[in-house]
Amino acid sequence: MTYRLFFVFICLISSVACTSEPIPAVPADTGAGAVASPDQYGATVAEQVLRSGGNAVDAAVATAFTLAVTYPEAGNIGGGGFMTIWFDGKPYFLDYRETAPAAAHRDMYLDKDKQVIADLSLIGAKASGVPGTVMGLWQAHQKFGSLPWAELVQPAIHYAQTGYTVTGNQFKYRGDLLQQLAGKTNFSQYFGDIQDNENFVQTELATTLQRIAKDGPTDFYQGKTAQLLVAQMQRSEGLITLDDLASYQSIWREPVITDWQGYQVVTAPPPSSGGIALSQLLGLKQRLTSHFNNVELNSTQYVHLIAEIEKRVFADRADYLGDPGFTTVPQTQLLDSAYLDKRASDINTVQISATANIKPGLEGYHTTHFSILDKDGNAVSNTYTLNLEFGSGVVVEGAGFLLNNEMDDFSAKAGVPNAFGVVGSDANAIEPGKRMLSSMAPTLLLKDNQIELVIGTPGGSTIFTSIFQVINNIYDYNMPLADAVAAPRFHHQLLPKDQITMEPYAQLTPEVQQALEQKGYNLVTQGWNLGDIQAIKMTDGKVEAAADPRSHGVAKVFSY
Repeated sequence: MTYRLFFVFICLISSVACTSEPIPAVPADTGAGAVASPDQYGATVAEQVLRSGGNAVDAAVATAFTLAVTYPEAGNIGGGGFMTIWFDGKPYFLDYRETAPAAAHRDMYLDKDKQVIADLSLIGAKASGVPGTVMGLWQAHQKFGSLPWAELVQPAIHYAQTGYTVTGNQFKYRGDLLQQLAGKTNFSQYFGDIQDNENFVQTELATTLQRIAKDGPTDFYQGKTAQLLVAQMQRSEGLITLDDLASYQSIWREPVITDWQGYQVVTAPPPSSGGIALSQLLGLKQRLTSHFNNVELNSTQYVHLIAEIEKRVFADRADYLGDPGFTTVPQTQLLDSAYLDKRASDINTVQISATANIKPGLEGYHTTHFSILDKDGNAVSNTYTLNLEFGSGVVVEGAGFLLNNEMDDFSAKAGVPNAFGVVGSDANAIEPGKRMLSSMAPTLLLKDNQIELVIGTPGGSTIFTSIFQVINNIYDYNMPLADAVAAPRFHHQLLPKDQITMEPYAQLTPEVQQALEQKGYNLVTQGWNLGDIQAIKMTDGKVEAAADPRSHGVAKVFSY
């Protein structure tokens, strides 16, 4: 790091505090920057980079590497993701999703009777796709970065070398995971002794990050780190080879852009299902405006109407969406106004539509997200993931980073649910080099060509339904940003049949629950919360930010 950047970094570290309290808005014309990050370290580093003259993409690169150290359950260099960018008045989308290794094949998770083998796509090295994070961050920096690459990796090296304080309950599911992975991976060797509120050092990871700081993606995809990763694959019966790593590329794609209530929604295209699904959700609800008049937020009728909308969106997701390099995705048709009119007209506003009758309409939980805004109005909405918490449970020995279990996001067998309970078809079948379908939906809202909202969340198949509900809270129910993020959320995804999923953090009222059960819904409260929204909003020329109180995120707004 330069002396100036290091000085700012040390000053900010000393003042780090974790908070979910509302933050006073700062006038944008004062040179306001903002970050909403899933932990205090990511927020601190983003502020550090912006104050040191970096832009929103510089801050995103540094934050992503930092979270690979301080948020190892989801932040990563062994996974992949998506980045939606607004820069110098133009929208961009970067796909750095993982890909299937060359040795992968359609039936690789099926037994001799063509039945899915339990956990094979979730635990162990065979569950891992070729990681994309390092290449993605490099490509974003090459296109938009203004500070030196090595400087942006340095904060992550610092936290890996000297350690960070493990937040209370950061690894609340780790005990169960240690039991589940016992004897199957080397996870306990690296993460078995972590204690809440104690310092955690990752020496091997620090050395890996030093190589990446010096050599960029060359090290990760062709150099020493690549060799260590492939050696781990060979020890653990995984599929990734040196050729797989050397051939990996991130892809700049055209974002999905739709008009909604006077705003432009800029979000993720395939191989994400999230952007199309979010756009469909917003469009269908807008077409049912008269049915939402005087309907109280999270009331029985509100939940029913949203479930009816979500049911149809998930039916389309299951049949039509996949990697556009391998299947024809009917994006234009799915977002066509006449098609959305037809889908909206089929919704039963009174009773539950029979699940068996909800078909695709055309004829023929552990990820992390951060949002960043710089003083020039550039913005980054970034979601990246290992898939489930701590991914496959496999750590690359000698390199110190976890590998993803993203192969579970393919359809191991048509019609068989994955870990998130969603089903797929041939459009998302396993093929060498293919990107698995995702629900990640890093999203921007624009008004008059200016950033209005930067938003995203983890949450598997609940990602776009969570973002959808928060946007509803803000724009249809006029809730302040912090309240909109904190409000109760729920989820319905076609299957399991007629199931409304709730969360421990904020459940629907007992009266609403009783009425929904009387209507025929099955209500389930799962063991984890619905998302971890990180959002930044421009309101009347002022910038505000909110980190989801469901977790230990930190939001900051500051003049610089």
